[in-house]
This record gives sequence, structure tokens and C-alpha cells, in this order.
Amino acid sequence: MMEVAEPMKVEVPRLSDLLTRDPYLTKYEKEIRRRYGCFKKLVDQIDQAEGGMEKFSRGYETFGLHVNPDNSVTCVEWAPMAQGLFLKGDFNGWNKLSHPFKKLEYGKWEISLPANPDGSCPIKHTSRVKIGVMMSLDQISLLTPKDMMVDRLCPWASYVVQPPKTEGLAYHHHFWNPPPEERYSFKHPRPDKPISLKVYECHIGIGTDQLKVGTYKEFSRNVLPRIVKLGYNAIQVMAIMEHAYYASFGYQVTSFFAASSRYGTPEELKEMIDTAHSMGLFVLLDVVHSHASKNVLDGLNEFDGSDSCYFHGGSRGTHSLWDSRLFNYSNWEVLRFLLSNLRWYLEEYRFDGFRFDGVTSMLYHSHGIGEGFSGHYDEYFGLNVDTEALVYLMLANHMLHQLHPEVITIAEDVSGMPALCRPVEEGGTGFDYRLGMAIPDHWIKLLKEKADDDWDMGSICNTLENRRYLEKTIAYAESHDQALVGDKTIAFWLMDKEMYTNMSKMSPPSLIIDRGIALHKMIRLITHGLGGEGYLNFMGNEFGHPEWLDFPRVGNNESYHYARRQWNVVDNDLLKYQYLNNFDAAMNKLEDKYGWLHADPGYTSTKHQGDKVIVFERAGCVFVFNFHPNKSYSDYKIGVGASGKYKIVLDSDSEEFGGHKLIDHSTDFFTKEEPFNNRPRCLMVYIPSRVAIILAKVD
Repeated sequence: MMEVAEPMKVEVPRLSDLLTRDPYLTKYEKEIRRRYGCFKKLVDQIDQAEGGMEKFSRGYETFGLHVNPDNSVTCVEWAPMAQGLFLKGDFNGWNKLSHPFKKLEYGKWEISLPANPDGSCPIKHTSRVKIGVMMSLDQISLLTPKDMMVDRLCPWASYVVQPPKTEGLAYHHHFWNPPPEERYSFKHPRPDKPISLKVYECHIGIGTDQLKVGTYKEFSRNVLPRIVKLGYNAIQVMAIMEHAYYASFGYQVTSFFAASSRYGTPEELKEMIDTAHSMGLFVLLDVVHSHASKNVLDGLNEFDGSDSCYFHGGSRGTHSLWDSRLFNYSNWEVLRFLLSNLRWYLEEYRFDGFRFDGVTSMLYHSHGIGEGFSGHYDEYFGLNVDTEALVYLMLANHMLHQLHPEVITIAEDVSGMPALCRPVEEGGTGFDYRLGMAIPDHWIKLLKEKADDDWDMGSICNTLENRRYLEKTIAYAESHDQALVGDKTIAFWLMDKEMYTNMSKMSPPSLIIDRGIALHKMIRLITHGLGGEGYLNFMGNEFGHPEWLDFPRVGNNESYHYARRQWNVVDNDLLKYQYLNNFDAAMNKLEDKYGWLHADPGYTSTKHQGDKVIVFERAGCVFVFNFHPNKSYSDYKIGVGASGKYKIVLDSDSEEFGGHKLIDHSTDFFTKEEPFNNRPRCLMVYIPSRVAIILAKVD
């Protein structure tokens, strides 16, 4: 078990820091204090009733099935509306009534099974088990018997498996209790938290180039080395929490404590994470606490026979667009379940942090549906904000950062909620980063609706720079959202007309491919350099993956053709995909040297609409972009801060990146003591059409 850094104390909020940084928040100080008061009250209640957050967040040690030191088994469940609970499975020949639970206080139930006469565990490793829930008359149709038993999966199950189709579709809970020699023991320490976070967003199942679901072992062997070679220092693993419907991309979770069995066993996931740690990779889990699958037979829905239990009852408990259930964050046992769920993945599997999905949906009663979010602060401090959900996020971040100070939490929020990424003790929500979700939307809009001549340099810069001061943002040009069928990746928007015919190095020159490769590099570099304090890429996009992503489903005849990554195209020396791959690696490794992601935001000195040129400085580097479709510039004057000699350290037009080698890299650039564009000095550069360069000062 992980050691707790210090007691989970709650400080008096330092609102002065928050209000000094953003005086516009002063008007809402009372509301910020009210929210913090709700959080503090809840922490105090947990301290009094449960002995503190440290114990409260260990629910997985009590609830669910557990093997005791003497090999007896104990199971505790929370089912407040059930009339009776029964344990059944392979261990008792599926006898419905032979093993009843005893009813406890507060809607809890408990059962104990003694060890076998020979001292062995009464439930064998991987044997099937389910919970029978007896419902009362008012919970079921009048046409049914007075008492009715329904099968449910344990909400705390750590391993669930879909049976063969001949046996039905509902998952089975397979009791996971391997002998000591089959349990994976971690061998490598966690890596240090990256100061410049570069995230490779990935999915185990599609990580193979085969027409099947990839495995944890294959991912460790085949994909992790690629990620390290590209210069990323973190992976964000999607679709780990078990989901019955593969095509949901993991966003319709059915079993929250079960790592998906379609990729392998819990021990194999541990081995994959340990392998990633051995390579220096920080491992983030894509966690879904914003909603849950509506599945009843293999999900949380109606666990105790009611429509509430873990969720809000009635319409408040259903997400109209996602067709899923919404948690009741004010319920004590729901809080225990969700907080323990985070701690489970932090400790059992040694994940290093979490990307929280659907935060916007959680923060607002409207779930963001139909909301434009103009940025007016009234939108963030009005009655539309769901205080219970907000306090849960504060509680989760408080707990995680107290348990493991090196943890990283990322919020997927499109609304721009102020203080979302400031510490809880300042009156914030406590996340470390938010996703810069407006950035990919802007790139796709440009590619979809405008010719290069009409690209607005000012608008590009404003989108990349528009983030709250001292609230860290992860910038990305595209993520899994743009890769899904029905949308297009940047590479597809740029080159889909010729990607299947002219990506060979032996093909005749193509204006479409030349433009596509050039702009693909420039879009990524300016996003990387100017857009945030972290960077994210979805697997395959680094080399312009030639096809979209579509999971097997009825609509495509259950095909795996698009549910994979075609690594063969980037490994083929005769194809141009490697140029984009090479540039991605060079970009990341140059950031390792200069550290612009953890430096102050960039200073943009030029955004010339007519010339289509953007120039900014960050971390001592000068970034120069010429987006003009056909104009190159000799002796182009740019402003710089520091005096001295500069050299080119990255050139998107280099041969290794598929460029035309138009720039002489042996040239030195010397500053003139002449102010230009609000910079104290200037220098002259040659910048060809659709080329980006980075200059760095030479000591």
C-alpha cells in the first residue's frame, strides 16, 4: 500500500491569492466561500463519522468479496432498497437461497463463508459469482410474484468477463484471487512527475495492427517503446474501466473497479504499468465519474431494484444525450464508492494520475447541453452550477493530492470554469491541468471552412493564448474525438484525396501531399509551443494515421478494420508517414532541452495578417511561422528579446521531415540593437512558404 504523505488536513482558504490574481472574482467571493464551506463541512463529517478521508477512501477493503487470512470469505454490499441479498455462483451450484446476507444498518448487507474443511477458500479463483437481489412488490410489476429475485454483479468486482455469445451477453463476475506465485509484484519505482507534461493518449484494444482486440502484453511489447522513442513522458490510457459495449470507447462504464478483461488480466495490466514506469513514463487513467452505463444486468443501474441507489432518481438521474445514468454526489455511499474507486487505481495498479472525463457535464445542472459559455462569470457562479458535483471534484482532488503529492489530475472542461485548476485551499477545484478543448475545434474549423489565404493569424494566436493565468492547460491539435468515424483527423482534412495514392516516396510530386505534410507539422508545432503548459497527442496522429477510428459494431458488420493502428505505414521507409513521425519526435525532444512547456507563456510579437507570419518567444526560443501558401520572405525582420547570436535548432523544411531543404542551417543570425514590434532588438531571417523554424541563442 502507498504511504500517506501527511494527515488529510483542510486549511482555511487563501482566497486572497485567487482574488488578487483575478479581481473579477471579487464580486463572487461570497459564492466561492460558500462552495468551500460545503467542501469543508463534508470533510469534517467524514472525519467524525468515518475516522477521516484516509479510511473512508479504502471502501474496497471492506465492500465486495474479500478473502480473510484464514481463507474464509466476507462480502459487504450496499443495497438500501433491497428486501434481501443472496450470494450464489459456481461455489454453491447456483443455489439461489442457500447463502443469504445479513441486513445491517444504513442499507448495508453482509455475509461470511467459512473456509473449506481442508482450509482452502470456499470460492475458487476465477469461479463465477453473482448477487441475487430480492425486490419487493412496489418495485416490480403487479404481474410478477410478490417477491422476485434478480441477478446483479457486485459493484466492487475487480474482474468481470463477457461469456461466449451462446450463453448470453451479460458479463459474469469471476472472483479474482490468484495464488501468491501468480500475483504480479511491482519491480520499478514510479517516475518523477514531469515538469513538461507530454501526453500520449492511447487505447490498448486498438494498439495493434491486427484485426482483433489488442492486449496489455502486446501494448507493453510493441507500443510503449514507440511512445518513448517519440519523446512523450506520459501515457493517458483510455477505456480501462470495464465497459460492456466496446464501441462506447470506454465511456459507458459498467464495472468501475474492474480493469477491462478484453485486454487481459489484472496482473497483466499491472505488468504493463510497471513496464511503462521502467521506461520513465507517467501513467494516467482516463476515469469516467461523470456518468455510468444504463445496463442493469452487468452495470450499477438498479442494483438494489430501485432507480436511485447510486444515481439520482427520476429525470435528474438520466443524461438525455448520452443515454446514461448520473451519480448522486450528495449520497454518502456514492462518495465512498467513487473516492475509493480513484484510490483503488492509484494503489492497486499504481496509476500516477487521472484525466477526468465529462467535467462540464458534472459542473452544471444543464450538463452543458445547449450552453454556449460566453465566458461571463455569472455563468460560473449562478444556479446552473451543481454544487454537489463541484464539491465532489474538490473532495477527489483534495484526497488524491494528499495521498500522493506527485499525482496529476486533468479536467475535460469546455466551459472555462474559473479556478478549476487552482488548489482547493485557494478556493479552487484542485485540478492540475485542463484540456485546451477550443484549440482542436479551431484547427478543424479552419481546415474545413477556409482556404489558407483566409486564415486569420490573430485568431489563431488568440485561440492558442486564451487561457487563465496560472491555470495550466494541456494543448492539443487533435485527440481521439477527431479520429472517430464521422469526423476527420487533421491529416485527413489535409490529404485524404491522395493519402492512399501519393504517400509513397516513389510517387510523382503532389501539391496536396506537400501542403498536407507542411501544414500538419506547422499546426502541431505552434500548438505545442504556444498553446499551453502541456501537450497531448492521440496514438497514430503523430504520423498522420491514414484512416479513421471505428469500433466493431452492427453498422459495420462487426469489423475490426478501422479499430486498429496501422504501424506498418510509419515503419515502411518508402512511405512519407515517417516524415511526420520524425518531426513529432524532434519537436518533443527539443522541448526536453529548452522546456518551453513549463516556462512562462509565449510572447507573440508578430501576427501579420497580410504576410501570414507569426513570431513568438518562449523559454529563450524564437518560433517563426510562415503560413502563406506561396510567398517566401528573405531578410524578414522579427523582434527578439535577448541580444547575441542565434542558430536554427528546428526547421520543418528539413529533409528528414519531408521538406525541400530551402534553408541553410550553417547561417548564424545576429541581433541588431534596434527595437521592433515591442521587442528591444531585432534580426533578419529567411522564412519560406509553409515553413516553421525555431531559433535559439548561442552562448
